[in-house]
Amino acid sequence: MLKKIVRASLLLALLAAVAIWFFFFSSATQFEGDSTVVYIYPGKTDRAAVLQALTETGALGSTTSFEWLADARNYFNKVKPGKYRVKRGASVWSIYRMLANGRQEEVKLVLGKMRLPEDFAGRISKLIYQDSATVTAFISSEDSLRPFGVSPATFMTALTQNTYRIYWTSSIGGLFRKLAAGTEQWWQQNDRKAKAEQLGFSPAEVYIIASIVEEETNKAPDKPLVASVYINRLRKGMPLQADPTIRYARKDFISNQVTYNQLKTVSPYNTYLNKGLPPGPICIPSLATLDAVLEAPGTNYLYFVAKADLSGGSVFNADYNAHLKAADEYQDSLQAWLARKAAKKANP
Repeated sequence: MLKKIVRASLLLALLAAVAIWFFFFSSATQFEGDSTVVYIYPGKTDRAAVLQALTETGALGSTTSFEWLADARNYFNKVKPGKYRVKRGASVWSIYRMLANGRQEEVKLVLGKMRLPEDFAGRISKLIYQDSATVTAFISSEDSLRPFGVSPATFMTALTQNTYRIYWTSSIGGLFRKLAAGTEQWWQQNDRKAKAEQLGFSPAEVYIIASIVEEETNKAPDKPLVASVYINRLRKGMPLQADPTIRYARKDFISNQVTYNQLKTVSPYNTYLNKGLPPGPICIPSLATLDAVLEAPGTNYLYFVAKADLSGGSVFNADYNAHLKAADEYQDSLQAWLARKAAKKANP
C-alpha cells in the first residue's frame, strides 16, 4: 500500500512538474520572424493595456499563464514602461522576468550632421516615446535649456556627432542631459578648452565656426585653412561672407551656388549683411571639423575659392587681387565643364 502511495505521489509530482513546465517554461510566443517588440507606454501600464500589448504583437499566444504568474507576484501594480524585445520561443517565465525587471532594449541614436531644429526633433521623436512637438517645445524653451548654458539659437553647441545608447522611455530632458554631458566630456579631453581660449574664442564660438567650415568643404586638409580664413576675418572685424550661412538663412540646402540677389537675404544668419558670428551654429559639425578649427594654423589668408581643376579643393590667398584671379580661373573652368556637359547631353 505504501509503495502505491509513493508511486502515486511521484506520478502526481511528475505531472505537476510537466504542467508547470508547460504553463510557464515552454514557448509562449506566436509570431513570425526571430523577434517582436512590445511597447508598454508610460501612463498606459494597467492590466488591460499590458496584456493587449503582449497579445497584439504575438509575444503571448495566450495570457492565462502570464496572468497567473503576474497576479501571484503583484506585477500589475509595478509595471515598468519600456520597449521590450521578445525572442521567438520565449517562455512565459522569461517574458515575465524581462518585464518585471525592466530589461528594456537599448535604442541606438546615431547623431550625425543636422542643420535645423526640426531635423533634431524629428530624429529624436522616432527613437523615444515623446513626439516631435514635445522635443521642439524643449529646444525652443529658454527655461529648459538654461541649465545647459545654451539657448534655442545655440542648443546644438551642446551636441556632438556620436553614437549613443538610450532607452525608448527617455524624456527629452534626460536625453539632452546625456548628450550635453557627452559633449562636455569631449571638450574636457586633449586640452580642447585651452586651445579654444588660445584662439580667443569660447567653445560655443569654435563650434559655430566649425559648423560653417563643415558646410564649406568636404576636403579634410582644407578645413584648418578655411577655419584660419574665418578666424582672420573675425579678428579684423571683416564680415565672414560665408555662403553656407546664406543657404541656412534661406533653408536651401540643395543648390551649391549662391546668387547675388540671395546675398541680400534679411536674416541674422546672413554673414554678408552682419559682421561677426551668426547667432548659432548652422549644423552639427563632425568632431574632426571641430578639431580642425582648434588646430587652425596661423595664416594671413583672408580669401579662398575653389580650385580651377574642379577637384573640390580650395586656393587660399591673403591678397584680394590674387583671389580675384583665382576666382576667374575657377569660373572659366566651371563654365567650360558645364558647356561640355550640356553638349554631351544634347548629343549622347
